[in-house]
Amino acid sequence: MQAAFLPDRGVIRVSGDTARSFLNGLLTSNIEKLVPGEARFAALLTPQGKIVADGIVTEAPAEDGGGFFIDAPRALVPTLAERLNFYKLRARIAIEDLSATLGVLAIWDGTAASDYGLVYPDPRLPALGQRMILAPDTVAAAAAEMGATLVDADIYEAHRIALGIPRGGLDFIYGDAYPHEADMDQLGGVDFGKGCYVGQEVVSRVEHRGSARSRVVPVAYDVAGPDAGLPVTAGDKTIGTMGSSAGGHGLALLRLDRAEEALAAGQQLIAGGVPLRLQKPGWARFAVPGTDAAS
Repeated sequence: MQAAFLPDRGVIRVSGDTARSFLNGLLTSNIEKLVPGEARFAALLTPQGKIVADGIVTEAPAEDGGGFFIDAPRALVPTLAERLNFYKLRARIAIEDLSATLGVLAIWDGTAASDYGLVYPDPRLPALGQRMILAPDTVAAAAAEMGATLVDADIYEAHRIALGIPRGGLDFIYGDAYPHEADMDQLGGVDFGKGCYVGQEVVSRVEHRGSARSRVVPVAYDVAGPDAGLPVTAGDKTIGTMGSSAGGHGLALLRLDRAEEALAAGQQLIAGGVPLRLQKPGWARFAVPGTDAAS
């Protein structure tokens, strides 16, 4: 079992009598059905349906003080907290940025339990393992208690990339991407059966029309990985943007129709001079051009 402290993650706590209904009315996942020991992948959207911030929501047991904790990108925690406060109005809830005292530990290749923090499964994909919210100065003790080998965050990043799981800020841009483009609909990040939330009309329209033309897609390469942000080209056309990469695996946000046309014409997809091969992850329910599952 391996564990890595993720310095890029922060923590928000939302508590109070109406915290559950408050979050459920804003976020893309169903928080009404969330219980302690579980988690939800969710996002707060703009009214136009674009991702302001995404995160993993879990609930603390009543005996541990209760409340909902959002494991979110640390750079976006102030923005997310500000937006939540904007929607709070007169609701009897408290919204706290706890990133100065709490952090997030990722644990995979095993099952963990610990008294050092709040443990919950990563709801996006079982292979991502579990996560724990805890005080940063207890990370080493928590890892030892669980029998986990403590490794650098780069090792976890390589694990994430190999599984084809997008990361905001690298594989898509916050404020500019829709949930379908970030594959949130594939990874349990959108509940299409729940009631209203901010941006729902746009997201539902894309889902019902099957009109997601752009998506983050796993890619493979044989040399050094291209830098994130480089254009992905086919012939003389730009068809997308390169995201994160490690160990021969990467992610790219692509126009799938343009990628399909390019491959059908025998054109190579390239980023930073590096040829790319598209891959279809096991969790994807959409066709990826050039893969057996798509053909």
